[in-house]
Amino acid sequence: MTLVGGVDRELVDRLVAALEAGDPVVIPTDTVYGLAALPSVPGATSRLYALKDRRPDVPLAVLVAGPETLDEVSAASDPRVTALVRRHWPGPLTLVVRRRPALAVWDLGGDPGTIGVRSPDHPLVRAVAERVGPIATTSANRHGQPTPATAAAAAASLTGPVAVVADGGPRAGTASTVLDVTADPWRILRTGALTAADLGIA
Repeated sequence: MTLVGGVDRELVDRLVAALEAGDPVVIPTDTVYGLAALPSVPGATSRLYALKDRRPDVPLAVLVAGPETLDEVSAASDPRVTALVRRHWPGPLTLVVRRRPALAVWDLGGDPGTIGVRSPDHPLVRAVAERVGPIATTSANRHGQPTPATAAAAAASLTGPVAVVADGGPRAGTASTVLDVTADPWRILRTGALTAADLGIA
């Protein structure tokens, strides 16, 4: 094991190789275990949906390396949103933003004009995202079922094997709060670890 900045670089290499090959992986985040695939690889998110036994029209969010990478996926610039991500990223806040037109080809389900994006407070995920770009991610569980707290249980809950299971220890956090900032007033779509008061929109 080679640790750089507290991150297992060999594990990062394995995750990057699997994702770039179009293979879904199980990764720890700061909240729960996630099932991840690279949206820039054709067919990768279809495999993710199949493993989760989930309809392909249910939207997937993407994880990014940090606040400075929001512009990689967002088509609009808003100083209020910039201030929000600087305050709460990395952390349990997913923003629904206008998607860059060039990324409309990404198969993320839902509205191709928008995208959910988050920077998780987990160094492994951010290290992988620095290498491969935005990572399509959903909770690692069968659709409609609770998300297991361990990597092994999360992987076992899926309909088939994944290329890499990254064990980050027990994960039993609260899911991220999902905030739609595509129109005024902003709207919370899911209340999670952050409340409206935390976000300053109460």
